[in-house]
Amino acid sequence: MTLPSRKPAVVLLSGGLDSATVVAMAKEQGFDCYCLSVEYGQRHVVELEAAKRVASALGAKQHRVLHLDINQFGGSALTDASIDVPVDGVQPGIPVTYVPARNTIMLSLAMAWAEVMNADDIFVGVNAVDYSGYPDCRPEFIQAFETMANLATKAAVEGRKLTLHAPLMRMSKADIIREGHRLGVDYGLTVSCYQADDQGRACGVCDSCRLRQEGFAAAGIPDPTHYRGG
Repeated sequence: MTLPSRKPAVVLLSGGLDSATVVAMAKEQGFDCYCLSVEYGQRHVVELEAAKRVASALGAKQHRVLHLDINQFGGSALTDASIDVPVDGVQPGIPVTYVPARNTIMLSLAMAWAEVMNADDIFVGVNAVDYSGYPDCRPEFIQAFETMANLATKAAVEGRKLTLHAPLMRMSKADIIREGHRLGVDYGLTVSCYQADDQGRACGVCDSCRLRQEGFAAAGIPDPTHYRGG
């Protein structure tokens, strides 16, 4: 008996909680996941080791890590060591952890890979509810990028429409964690901290750590995060 073939999808995988959940969601929807991670000069580069663990644990068809040097531009606490990562709680406005053009660049790379392997779907874990004020995590951006992608590629011009999936867009962090828990995601494999140490241990006080902690508490699920000094 021949099993039905699964559709390929490119999934952007940072190694954090949200993107790990998206891999599991895409897999449940019947996609073969081709995971793409980017080393862009981020100070929390240890997240890429987490991405490898997640891709393996969730049965990704393939996992690639691309290397860019957008840290040459600086302009973000995540790519410029002279800018401190905020640790005083999530504040209104766009924080200094925003990396200029990061999601645009990563989605463009995912679009290129998807076209080469005849995939019509890209998944990304952006979120507009429990996010830190990043403009490239809004639904307007995702909609605009999908429109652009379908104007920019040979595949789309020849009739193969690309669909950009952002399944976490309207979910709270607690809802994301509950969904991942249902799907069997091991969040102990993930790294979300903006200043995780070389062993992947989280600081517990940056914006990402705070949102993650609050999400587990609200979901009523034990937090498996490895914290420094914990």
